[in-house]
Amino acid sequence: MVEPVSTRSLAIFNTMAPFFRFVSDSVWTRRSGDPSICDFVFGNPHEMPLAGFTAALQRWTVPQNQEWHAYKLNEESAQRVIATALHEQRGVAYALEDIFLTNGAFAALTVTLNAIVNPGDEVIFISPPWFFYEALIVGAGGQPVRVKVEPETFDLDIAAIRSAITPQTRAIIVNSPHNPTGKIYSPQTLTALAGVLTEASNANGRPIYLLSDEAYCRIIFDGRSYPSPTTFYPNSFLIYTYGKILLTPGERLGYIALSPEMADREALRLALFVTQFATGYAFPNAVLQHAIGDLDKLSIDIAHLQEKRDWMVSALREMGYSVHTPEGTFYLLVKSPISDDSAFADLLAEYDILCLPGYVAEMPGYFRLSLTANDEMIQRALPGFAAALERARTRVM
Repeated sequence: MVEPVSTRSLAIFNTMAPFFRFVSDSVWTRRSGDPSICDFVFGNPHEMPLAGFTAALQRWTVPQNQEWHAYKLNEESAQRVIATALHEQRGVAYALEDIFLTNGAFAALTVTLNAIVNPGDEVIFISPPWFFYEALIVGAGGQPVRVKVEPETFDLDIAAIRSAITPQTRAIIVNSPHNPTGKIYSPQTLTALAGVLTEASNANGRPIYLLSDEAYCRIIFDGRSYPSPTTFYPNSFLIYTYGKILLTPGERLGYIALSPEMADREALRLALFVTQFATGYAFPNAVLQHAIGDLDKLSIDIAHLQEKRDWMVSALREMGYSVHTPEGTFYLLVKSPISDDSAFADLLAEYDILCLPGYVAEMPGYFRLSLTANDEMIQRALPGFAAALERARTRVM
């Protein structure tokens, strides 16, 4: 029988099978929205949005001319806000024409991959990954190449990356701070990575591009500085979304920024612009672009987020859990007390606690908790974490 869908869509589905399994058939699926649960699964808000966010949308919804809500491309006013912010934060002068507004990082990654990848090109991604890297690579016609982080430190495995590079390697996706481990890659690691990419690019006779997914670059703990991978390697695309720092993932606003030292920038500008159209008009809506000057100044309470991190890490460790302390992002990665992380997630659900089992994010034997849970949920969940651990230890399941 002839399949009613394309082989590519089936290939994309296969890369996302664990995610689809979880969101379509799990305790979370059945109980999501139940007010009695403590939901730590995704980075969704569990409190009202920032007042400044709502005020900005209300302010910039009011039309100032007849084209206020017309088609929008990469609007110069929005590009200028981003270029100014990047210069203030990093001391790097980005040209306005090198900034491309997108519907969040999801679209930014999609546009970039489709602009640079030819059929058969290989794209390296780091595992554990964000759920959709592999799918986006396949969707762009590329061949995904998985490289795992170092298992003890969660650092980039530079030797493994070097070994994974072939003459067909076109790009590598690096996410720092890293979801789900919270690892920030050090200048030493990023210098080593840049050296490997430069050497391999020269050997291949074409650049290997770095896609730097910096969704969490403004969610940093303990007063750390953030070294952007783009600082160390010129052929870099900076990928960003405002959905994390504003905790508004449903409002799709992000961008691509070409490194000022990027080779072939003029050709890449054209490729990105064309691809924004070809991937379904991947420009943010008019109101978000008008409001970006106000939105860029806003942030969720990072100090309080760090307090929640410290609270949960301390409490879970005192119970006997093995917990990795994240340097950034809003996630905790916890070692499952039994090897079957899905079974332990189901056990936690018996105590009204929902988490993301590690198999969904290529971290079997772990589970992930989102610190976007509110204080009341955390307080209510702690006895359940203790009770589930005790049952796991005694194997009474």
